[in-house]
Amino acid sequence: MKTRVITIDHQYPELDKIAYCARLIRQGGLVIFPTETVYGIAANLDNRQAIERLRVVKKRSEHKPFSILVAQRLRILDFTSYNNPTLYKLIDKFWPGPLTVVVPNQDGNNTFGLRMPDHPVALSLIEEAACPIAAPSANLEGNHPPRSCLEALKDLDGLVDVALDSGPATIGTESSVVDFTKDEPTVVREGAITQSEVDKVARQKTILFVCTGNSCRSVMAEYLLKKLLGARTDVEVASAGTGVFLRSAASAETIEVLKKQGIDASMHQSQAVNSILLKKADLILVMTMNHRHQILEKVPEIEKRVYLLREFANTTRGSEWDLDVPDPIGKSPYVYEECLGMIKEAIQRIVKLI
Repeated sequence: MKTRVITIDHQYPELDKIAYCARLIRQGGLVIFPTETVYGIAANLDNRQAIERLRVVKKRSEHKPFSILVAQRLRILDFTSYNNPTLYKLIDKFWPGPLTVVVPNQDGNNTFGLRMPDHPVALSLIEEAACPIAAPSANLEGNHPPRSCLEALKDLDGLVDVALDSGPATIGTESSVVDFTKDEPTVVREGAITQSEVDKVARQKTILFVCTGNSCRSVMAEYLLKKLLGARTDVEVASAGTGVFLRSAASAETIEVLKKQGIDASMHQSQAVNSILLKKADLILVMTMNHRHQILEKVPEIEKRVYLLREFANTTRGSEWDLDVPDPIGKSPYVYEECLGMIKEAIQRIVKLI
């Protein structure tokens, strides 16, 4: 019996077609689908019969695992507790995209290959399936990975249930595979991402400033440090807020005090703290003890990377609470200037350390 072929729009996949194929996957079926690299076969990782069938179809050894696809960066945390910042720097830069990372599983006794593809059909299918997706390339073991649905069907017509055809893959080669179980992150299969690109990301230090709304204190800190770093490309600077629910600009007062420093923050957009941002940061500088508690409640394993910003200032220490940078929101321009002065003192010392 021939495989049913369904043509689907590359950029705006029809929801009824996605829902049909997702339901088929949940029930144990096999579906050929497109990614930006090559075409793959999707199977429900939690369905033992589906995975056994996938091995038979692929002619793959029991000892060779299948890569798993996710539709959101944060889903990596469902599979691994690995805590190296380089992993999260790489997925923050290259996901969605042609990067597969090999990481230890939650209890450390096995490994997974994980990827977030950059293709609307693939992402919609993964999201709608609502189950972990095993997804090797859609070819017999040893054959060239298919760049189109037609190429995939040369090997697999009649062996899988459905094939989603959205035209040729834009990249046409398999994803790069970076192994994090070795001493250093190592490209074990080179695709669109090279070892030198991985090394460049690994060498870059990431500093994250955190306040509540990411509209004043952390914005001042981010933009002041960026100015002092100048043209340096070996340090990435970002900011975020523990209480951000909708993206917004910096406060008018913040934009004004930074403007007096020769800094334009008018294009700033707030972002919420999330586990990927926190795990990728080498140094996290918070404005208050409460921010520190909120962060460590979310990701306790990064404790040794989290400091109060004013720990780096020439401040006479009393209690830890004395090191808080008070929130100027809703207060006078003078309070904003005073807040900027506190932050600037710490930033001037930090820049000498990095």
